[in-house]
Parts: sequence; C-alpha cells; structure tokens
Amino acid sequence: MSWQENYAVWKNQATMLPDVRHELDAMAGNDDALEAAFSGPMSFGTAGMRGVMGPGIGQMNVYTVRQATEGVARYLDTLDDATKQRGVAISFDSRYHSTEFAHEAARVLGAHHIPSFVFDDLRPTPELSFAVRHLHTAMGIMITASHNPKQYNGYKIYGPDGGQMPPKASDKITEFVRSAKDVFAIQVADEQALRAAKVMHIIGENVDQAYLQNVVSVTINHDLINQVGKTMKLIYTPLHGTGKVIGERALRKAGFENFTMVPEQAIADPEFPTVDFPNPEFPEAFDMAIALGKQEGADLLVATDPDADRLGAAVRQPDGEYQLLTGNQIASILLAYILKARKQAGQLPANGRVVKSIVSTELATKIAAAYGVEMKNVLTGFKFIAEQIHQYETTHDHTFLFGFEESYGYLIKPFVRDKDAIQSTVLLAEVAADYKQRGMTLYDGIEELYATYGYYAEKTTFEQFDGVDGAQQMAHLMSEFRENAPQDFAGTTIDAVEDFSTSTKTAADGTTSAIDLPQSNVLKYWLQDGTWICIRPSGTEPKVKFYIGTSDHTAAAAKQRLSTYEQALKDYVASVN
Repeated sequence: MSWQENYAVWKNQATMLPDVRHELDAMAGNDDALEAAFSGPMSFGTAGMRGVMGPGIGQMNVYTVRQATEGVARYLDTLDDATKQRGVAISFDSRYHSTEFAHEAARVLGAHHIPSFVFDDLRPTPELSFAVRHLHTAMGIMITASHNPKQYNGYKIYGPDGGQMPPKASDKITEFVRSAKDVFAIQVADEQALRAAKVMHIIGENVDQAYLQNVVSVTINHDLINQVGKTMKLIYTPLHGTGKVIGERALRKAGFENFTMVPEQAIADPEFPTVDFPNPEFPEAFDMAIALGKQEGADLLVATDPDADRLGAAVRQPDGEYQLLTGNQIASILLAYILKARKQAGQLPANGRVVKSIVSTELATKIAAAYGVEMKNVLTGFKFIAEQIHQYETTHDHTFLFGFEESYGYLIKPFVRDKDAIQSTVLLAEVAADYKQRGMTLYDGIEELYATYGYYAEKTTFEQFDGVDGAQQMAHLMSEFRENAPQDFAGTTIDAVEDFSTSTKTAADGTTSAIDLPQSNVLKYWLQDGTWICIRPSGTEPKVKFYIGTSDHTAAAAKQRLSTYEQALKDYVASVN
C-alpha cells in the first residue's frame, strides 16, 4: 500500500484513541510528515524497534506498541504452557509515553492470558535484564530509546537468559508482528481485571534490593573503598533518566559516601531540558557536571544515559580542568584493574575470556594477552556478548571476565546480560580510588597503560541519512564500498578486507578464509601498519558509522596517524556519495 492508502486507513478509523486522533489531525496537509509516518512499518529486529513518536505505521505510538506486543504474545503462544506462564518482565524509562507503552504491552499480553511483571516506576535497562533472570520470566520488554533525542522512544525485547533476543527467536517474533496487520483490531485486556486476576503484577523494591546486592559484588578491594572511597569526591549525573532511581543507592551501598548528583539532571524529565542529546558520548552532556565538579573540587565525574546502560566519565586534571575519557579508555582501565586484582588474589582462571565488539580497541586485546587471557571478538550489539556468556555457562569451556563495546557499554559480572552502567559506575569509582591512593588520576592510569602497551587512538564518526529514502542511500554507500572498493587509505596498503555479509576475509593476494561470526552488513579493512577501519550501518539510527583504530610509539604519532586516515576515509565517502 502507498503511504496515502495507509494514511487513509488511519484517518478513517472510527475507534482511534482521542490523543492519537488529535496528533493525526495536526499532521493534515503536511505530506512530508505523513509520508515519513505511513510509507512503511517500523523496522523490527533483534533489538526490537526504535523511532520518532507520533501516529502512523512507521512511528512509535500505542498501536505500534500493541502490534509489537501482539507479535511477542503470539510467539509465546507457540511455546509450552509452563514457559508461557512464566510471563514477561516489563520496564520503562523517563520518556514521553513510556509508562503508557509499558502498561499497554501488559494489557496485550493479558488478552493472551500471559502474566506480566511491570515495574512500579522507571528502572534501568540492566535492571530489566536482571529481573528477567531473577524472576525467571520467559521474556522481557524494555520501553526506551536509550540515548536518542526526546522525540524518540523504543521497544527492546529480551530472552529468558536476560539478553536481547537471539536472531532465530527474533525472526519468528518479527513474522508474528508483521502478521498482526490490523493494529486497530488487536485485543487488550482491562488492567484492573488483570490485576484482580493476578495476571498483571507490579514489581519494584523487591527486585531493586536483589539487583543492588549483586551490583555491590562487583567491588574488589573493600579496604580500599573504606579508606579512600569515603573521601574521594565524585559527581554523578543520570541525565534526567533512570539512573537516578538506582545509581545513588548503588554507590552508597558499595561504600562511596562523598558524592553529589547534579540536581538539575537528577529530575526524570522527558524533555531532557539541560542537554540537546542525553548521551554521555557527547562532551556537552558533561557541561553541568563539570561546572559542579569545579565548584566542589570533584575527582571524578560520571554520567549515565537515560536508560542507564551506557556510562561516560571525566577526570580532574592538575590545572582544575576535566579530561573526558573515551569508551575504549574506560573499558581498558576497568579491564586492567579486574585482571590485575584477580591475578593478585590467585583467582585468574586458566580459561578466562574477555569479549568485545569488532569495532572496539585493540589495546584491550594487548592487556588481556599480558595476563594470558584470550580475547573474543563479536559483532556489534551486546546481544552477541550475551550469547558468548550463555555459551560459556553451557559448555564450561571458558570463564567470562569482562565484556564491552566502544560505545560506552561495559559488563563486569553476568547477573545482567546487557551493558550495565550501574555496575560500571561502582567499579570505576573503585578504580579511581585505587589511583587516588597512588597519587594518580584515572587519566594518569590511561597514560600508564599507553606507556606499557603503546599509544592507541580510536575515533567513531558517522554519515546521517534522514528521510524516507535514507535506507536506500545507506545501502548505496555500502554497495559503493564493495563494488568500487578502495585500494588503499592515505597511500597505505590494505592487507586484508573482512566482509561480514559473506563471512569471508580476503587477503591482498586474493586468498580467502572464513570468518566465524554471523553474517552482517559490515566491512573491516586491515592496513599494512596495523590500523583498522570499519564501516557499518547503525541498527538503531539512520546513519552509517565509520570506525578507525590505530597505535604508535607516541601519543602525537598515534593521533596524527588517526587524523590522516580519518581524512582519507572522508575523501573516499565524498567521492562515492
């Protein structure tokens, strides 16, 4: 159907909810907005769906949430009754409509007689992952758009292990979602009736306490925290999101007492009024924390995104200014601390393994190797790290020690199966206390790692593709990289190309070998000097991402090399775009 036909179906729907009707009427005559909303359904994949809020088949609204949940319910209906009756845990963030979407999901599940366990208020994504495991539910649903701007919302699905749904199960759910074509015919149960029948349950503090008890277990040196952690000054900002509910409690329970939350950003506000983008990857997200940090002389600033699965940090320098750390730097210093502590305690297993995405720093690989620990690379998406953890627990051939992605996501202990900024906040505070005891900062610690393993420099950039033809433009760019492949970058020979869409690695002499990873629309180039360049379309946003990682003997040389390859990559993209 054309967007005009899809629009007509909605426009003529007599039973539409008043709020949605009001928004739809406001779009009348705006063909660009209508085309974007009605040209096609939202993409639904292994990470669920994410998009701008508003009426239409291509936006986040009550009806698309009902459709997604109908797909989940139909999938659960195919399983045995005992599994189905384990039900679904549901959480939500601070965005507009998040509470409403969570309760609508419970009502759709209730119409299928599937129990739901809905948090009484906003909670982080990692706590939802924990709740699935703790309550032994069959699935989990998280209503969140993570770090996206305020216009967005999203719908993530989790499997029984607490990780995002693996591809096979997700593909089945997608089929069921698409089969629920008439979104206005989807049945929803009455919430009060569901509560009375004990089909819908409200959860909260009972899960909080269990989660916090596990979070505290990530700390390693309790004497250190008692000696230094009580005086080290820390500023924490949840960026108007879910971290405000549990982050402060986690720090206090772990023994950190001398911290302050940025008051303006400790308000759960769907407008995100103090930041353009509530994303700790962006330096601007730290403006208020830096101002407060200077006022209070704080050693460390920590920010978590609205659903508290990503963490960024900044460290006070001798001149009183603050140095922001990259996701790769935070991961590297956490990993080095974990491995050193476990080795000193005689608790470093012979079969230990660290897991990272293929676009994350190779510094971590060197650190792991120095401790005799194997590094496993997986595709981008924390669900692939969760799959590795599940495999290790099933086969017992490896012991999980740490997992991370360069995009500010880390997991220390696998009682959660997604990136967990609450765990990471607590352990990063301990690492900062360790360096403070040594008269150093976290940034000094990064420099110490560089001096030992070489100076590493990485950068992530992107090309934005908005509009209804954005997906087509992204596909064109990826096609150009394959069909008109670059022969070199900045004059440096390409030693090998990994094309994950065919799971093949092709060397400069034309020989090929298999890549033992699932197929994905990703290209990675390995250059003669050890630099790597990776290109992949985002799975959640209309953009193609470009990653570069390199190293050298000095910081200046590494940064210069990075800058040279960044410009070469820009020039190539401009030539084919």
